[in-house]
Amino acid sequence: MNAPKPSLELLRGLTDENVLRALMAHDRLTRAEIATRTGISKPTISDSIQRLEQAELVVDTGERTTGRGRVGSYYALAPHLGTALVASITPHGVIAEAVDARGHTHGQVRTALDADAGQEVAAEALAAAAMQLGGKVGGPLRLAVVSAADPVDRATGRLVHLPDAPFLVGALDPPAVLAEMVTGPVLVDNDVNWAARAEYEHGCAQGVDDFVYLHLGEGLGCAVVNDGIVRRGHRGLAGEIAHLYTAGPDGQAMAFTEVFAALDLRRASSTAIDVPKLLEILEDTDAARVHSALARAIGGVLSAALSLADPQSVVVGGTWGAHPRMITAIEEHFTRSPRSVPVSAAFLPLPELTGARARAVDELGSLIFRAAHPTTTW
Repeated sequence: MNAPKPSLELLRGLTDENVLRALMAHDRLTRAEIATRTGISKPTISDSIQRLEQAELVVDTGERTTGRGRVGSYYALAPHLGTALVASITPHGVIAEAVDARGHTHGQVRTALDADAGQEVAAEALAAAAMQLGGKVGGPLRLAVVSAADPVDRATGRLVHLPDAPFLVGALDPPAVLAEMVTGPVLVDNDVNWAARAEYEHGCAQGVDDFVYLHLGEGLGCAVVNDGIVRRGHRGLAGEIAHLYTAGPDGQAMAFTEVFAALDLRRASSTAIDVPKLLEILEDTDAARVHSALARAIGGVLSAALSLADPQSVVVGGTWGAHPRMITAIEEHFTRSPRSVPVSAAFLPLPELTGARARAVDELGSLIFRAAHPTTTW
């Protein structure tokens, strides 16, 4: 039995999506240039451009080609397609920016926070940043993608309060906070998950579909990537490793977070890792015992991850996790375990923001595609 032929509307939709993707990757293109980049015939591209102009998604820039041959018109995305909000909430503050469908940033707002700022202060900072950016871009914030340095309930987008977490803003609800500033969906995930996506798409894990991303900073976190997808778990709590039992400094079993308390590497009255002190110790060649204790504890966590996730490699990031001496110590300890895989250091700056930004651009592109053909099933 012959497969049914795709409908004319679906074919037009696919062509229009290819044209829009080409224009999202370039400031301007002629119809001939779009045809070359997409492999679609020039007459079909011309029809698509006409449809997209009528839908007010593409505009003739008024610029023309020069030189020999037929004069061509340059086309670009319409300037009123809106922007997406990208926000990162960390123990140090809120960073928010507006991005367009081409990935260009239109303004950034930074607001400092204390580690114990609390839910109301964090909510006010996030709302104020969104409002400021909305006024700056002069158009709608069509969606938002938020990275949070706390666990996130995957069903609601609310932050989840866990015992002993170093950065707590209660049950902060970003979708509710942003409801009046953003016209579309608000996507929220944990910062470690966004960092893992960034390393997969743009960093040291490109081409590796199965890996574990271990974040070692003020907080402790892990992301598991299988088949190129971050596995979030039933409630979005996959990878919360702070209370995973591992080897302590003297070989006794204890929660991962308690290892740092035993080594006097936690901040006073907090479960947050004392990063400045830890970095000083990593630079101290006489602190071999501490280096070894950290590597042994981390090795225990990674052994558990290998048993459960069977990754191809491990990526270590965070303010001290990616330190060369820490990576070396982890590798030396890990290679002696019954099962080991290559370990590499993450290298992207602000990877959680990079990951969230990439998702925002993708989601904004999808909204634009649907605007071109609202009745088409993609």
